[in-house]
Amino acid sequence: MFESLKGTIQDLLSGRVNPADRRAAIYSMKSALVSAKLGVEDLREGVEITRRKLNTEREQLATVQRRKTLAEGINDAETVALAVKYEQQHGEHVSVLERKLEAQEAEAELAERELAEMMTALKSANAGVGSNTDPTAPPRGTISDDELGLPNDSKLNDELNNLARATKRNAADADADAKLAELKKRMGQQ
Repeated sequence: MFESLKGTIQDLLSGRVNPADRRAAIYSMKSALVSAKLGVEDLREGVEITRRKLNTEREQLATVQRRKTLAEGINDAETVALAVKYEQQHGEHVSVLERKLEAQEAEAELAERELAEMMTALKSANAGVGSNTDPTAPPRGTISDDELGLPNDSKLNDELNNLARATKRNAADADADAKLAELKKRMGQQ
């Protein structure tokens, strides 16, 4: 969905953008990323509209079925015939709307994942990844999330923090395992 933007971000991350043009490229991607976010919001809004339509059709189907049952109870053949006709129509609408809702939800979820990946990649590019600079050096002239128009995505920040903690924890565990193996080796020799 966002192939052009993803390609530009990959160019930044892999160092294929002239260092003098990086800041301008990152800044220009701000509006593209904001537009992408608006597109995702539009998809979500479409899902909600379809969900409401589906609920309305289901209610109408239930009403027609209830009326058909009542008409059958009093042997009103004309009302039963009409109810059968409308039951079929509403049933078809429900079926179509269910498929439409499923497709819209899948499309929105895919777009949300792609947007989250692009935001993470853009933050990395903004931090200097792919700029052929010293990654341990403090960032100079980086653009803040606010300047990029990126919201303070606490869920994404929490996920990134959790990944960083997990990486540190795994490194500490590996170090502890190595020290324990060394200690066991020494104690076995004595």
